[in-house]
Amino acid sequence: MRIDLMAGASLSAAALHVASEPTILVFDSGLGGLTVLDAVRRARPDARYVYVGDDAAFPYGRLGEPALVARVLAVMERLVAIHRPDLVVIACNTASTLVLPALRQRFTTPFVGVVPPIKPAAEATRSRLVSLLATPGTVIRSYTRDLIATYAGSCTVTLVGSQNLAGYAEAELAGAPVDDAALAAEIAPCFKIEPDGRQTDVVCLACTHYPLLLPRLEALAPWPVTWIDPAPAIARRVVQLIGPLPRAADRYGAAIGAFTAGTCLNASLRAALAARGIGEVGIEAIPLPMQ
Repeated sequence: MRIDLMAGASLSAAALHVASEPTILVFDSGLGGLTVLDAVRRARPDARYVYVGDDAAFPYGRLGEPALVARVLAVMERLVAIHRPDLVVIACNTASTLVLPALRQRFTTPFVGVVPPIKPAAEATRSRLVSLLATPGTVIRSYTRDLIATYAGSCTVTLVGSQNLAGYAEAELAGAPVDDAALAAEIAPCFKIEPDGRQTDVVCLACTHYPLLLPRLEALAPWPVTWIDPAPAIARRVVQLIGPLPRAADRYGAAIGAFTAGTCLNASLRAALAARGIGEVGIEAIPLPMQ
């Protein structure tokens, strides 16, 4: 049975009662969740936001599955106790597909995860050639294969597991962008041409880091395609659970950031965070135990 990553625990929207200005915690292994934070914040600008990057354990793909589950549970214990969020968004495909069941069993707080955007890709394609650009861990998940079988059975879906793209996105925000050739090499396997002339026309961005690079990816693509970012769908699900904006917002609610190591926090990154409304950034030190 496929886990409903977007469900938000077992609570219905009608059963979820939150403060008039809710606290929403957005969690990722690093900086990719900022793309989700942007979308959710546009939908509920009045909320108080806490963005947490578990950079002490980045990238999550290097951890075995039991270690990853244990890591996210341990970090979330601390974060829920400190920030008492009304809702948590797990803005990471790897963590969503592996850890959400355990999180929902451990906590009463609603959790919303990230779904590889296969369904909207299948609806958008005209050529029936779709590529899923993800981390290697997401590519091999049975959840991903189940989504393809359920929603894209009439399409040819190319699975591209990028080893480097998430790290390149982190470097971009930290003021050390990689060159065009390196980016082009990562996305090249997404672009297929069939003998009948059909070409890939939709690319799913199945890692929240990747939209950070979208302007460059669009410029480097060998031909124009539709790039599908899952963040707007996550924002819609959050609004379904906590309700729409109750009034016209004359200002954005507060947003703070925290990192579990903070080694990524140079001046360029702090400026990039401030540009997203995260002026206060701290370190919630949670070292990764030796494996």
